[in-house]
Amino acid sequence: MNEDDEAATPDATRERFWRGRDVAFTPVEPDDAELIHHWRADPVAAHEIGVWPGSLHEFRERVEANVEDRDRDDFLVLLADGTPVGHIALIEENFADGTAEAYLLLAPEHRRKGIGADALAALTDLAFGELPLHRVEAVTHTDNTAALATLRGAGFVHEGVRRSSCLHRGRRHDNAILGLLRAEWEALVRPRSWEH
Repeated sequence: MNEDDEAATPDATRERFWRGRDVAFTPVEPDDAELIHHWRADPVAAHEIGVWPGSLHEFRERVEANVEDRDRDDFLVLLADGTPVGHIALIEENFADGTAEAYLLLAPEHRRKGIGADALAALTDLAFGELPLHRVEAVTHTDNTAALATLRGAGFVHEGVRRSSCLHRGRRHDNAILGLLRAEWEALVRPRSWEH
């Protein structure tokens, strides 16, 4: 790769911390805030994750704080050529209890292509294969059919609904709670991230 190639795809040279089948994870850096903020501002994403994007300045400060937060691990999802396509994280990590919550946001143009399933499989491989976690939880709106299908495909079990637990743009939404336990992950018949 020459300097022109590196300038055209600056993320191609970023360290790959973890790999899935067709994706890799690199740690989120403060300079990634603008890109992630752009993805969060997409109306579909804003509805599905139940947030109002807010200012870039505020979000940059949050990303900087998250980099230092020992209770979470945030990554950019990269394609093989280094193209960033999403943000994935384990948040609210509690190693004493062995729990964390999974978070995934994909760029609009990279949804519904199997990337989310690959990234989520890699994340659960990290959670249970490398970290001392026993349970990973996921929360999404009950009408987010794409996320629910991806989570179920990754082995997550629907555990319940938090009724009217999210206020987004003046409307109340129910949130579905899904969980994946270590024993359920171990029973999944699929290649693991370290086998790719």
